[in-house]
Amino acid sequence: MTALGPDFIALQVRDLEKAAAFYEDVVGLARAPFSPPHAVVFATTPAFAVRDPAPGVDLEAGPLGLGVALWFHDPEAGALHSTLAAAGAVILQEPFEGPFGTTFVFQDLDGYAVTVHDRATAA
Repeated sequence: MTALGPDFIALQVRDLEKAAAFYEDVVGLARAPFSPPHAVVFATTPAFAVRDPAPGVDLEAGPLGLGVALWFHDPEAGALHSTLAAAGAVILQEPFEGPFGTTFVFQDLDGYAVTVHDRATAA
């Protein structure tokens, strides 16, 4: 058997409804028609979700996502940057042109760093 790569990505968050509203209303993701208890799944590929912390996970123990690079593709990255900035989101890196097109980094409500780029990487 061979692993095929990421299939489902979830962030453990402090306040599920606030995090879900942020990703839906500010980032612009659409909720999937079904989510399991204690999580909100979005209609993305691969699947992306926010969820309550798993038993034994202490989100206050240190910086969330340290060492993980989470990237979103948005063909309108510049517009998303403007939306996030207007909503008061922390912009960790302003837009720049790079190998993945217009790219910027924002911080979500729980402190996760999310990079957004506008050049598709999949064929």
